[in-house]
Amino acid sequence: MAAKTPRIIFMGTPEIAAYVLEKLIINDYKIAAVVTSPDKPAGRGRKIGFSEVKEVALQHSLKLFQPVDLSDPAFIHELKTISPGVQIVVAFRKLPAEVWQMPPLGTFNLHASLLPDYRGAAPINRVIINGEKYTGVTTFFVDEKIDTGKILLREKINIERGETAGSLHEKMKIKGAGLVIKTLKGLLNDSIKPIEQKDLEKQYDSLNKAPKIFKEDCRIDWKKSCNEIVNLIRGLNPLPGAFTELTINKNKSLYLKIFEAVPEIFFHSYPFKTVLTDNKTYLKITTPDGAVNIKELQLSGKKRITTAEFLRGYNISK
Repeated sequence: MAAKTPRIIFMGTPEIAAYVLEKLIINDYKIAAVVTSPDKPAGRGRKIGFSEVKEVALQHSLKLFQPVDLSDPAFIHELKTISPGVQIVVAFRKLPAEVWQMPPLGTFNLHASLLPDYRGAAPINRVIINGEKYTGVTTFFVDEKIDTGKILLREKINIERGETAGSLHEKMKIKGAGLVIKTLKGLLNDSIKPIEQKDLEKQYDSLNKAPKIFKEDCRIDWKKSCNEIVNLIRGLNPLPGAFTELTINKNKSLYLKIFEAVPEIFFHSYPFKTVLTDNKTYLKITTPDGAVNIKELQLSGKKRITTAEFLRGYNISK
């Protein structure tokens, strides 16, 4: 395999990209170079940290680039001296045309949805927030726009009852790594027929988008239905976390994130966002169609705890 494989440049930053890179190495694909994000301060101590992809590259003594500017002529010159046959991108920045057009076999990306649906930065979160029953992974050729290039391969992934963004991410890592390897093999033996995304768009009445998650996207709107709120909680678990503010003792508000909750649909006459609790075992907040039964939460600056643990420390007023 190694003798027939062109020189590969791998580009990525977070855990899912590091997992794919590790699988390529395990399967004897020779990585000529790795491109990842620059080191930056992280955590409360603001210590300089580096990406998960860099950790893998260092472990395997791979040639490493960390450009601040992907259009830097010196960086592009270095890539050209490597003369890559193919470039693989997983969870990285938008590439300038001079970079993605470089390899003769092309530059392909792994995306965490079934393109053309859920284009954007947060497809794993968004499919759960929207209550989808399935999603998938897609490999496609990089072009001048975001997530619009010709599709190479796709594989479906079922979203199980109670699935969180964290558990779906783990599925994506495994399925995505396998799809990258299948795609690489297909490009090498010329067995893949790329498909224009516009040809697949005809199958959809409308396409969902997956924009980046901002803080206000994480605030729980208690006017929504139980299932919509629980889907938001699942879709933001573990990061960045759905949040709300809870008033205790009539004059103090707590900022808390909710990580696990159960929808309870029933008729009631309470105003929405009324707190129902026995101050011992359960904490429920009403919605127009029932209540959300909170099971696991986190106070600002504290660790995640169960509802029972939380109630032992706080007396909640309605």
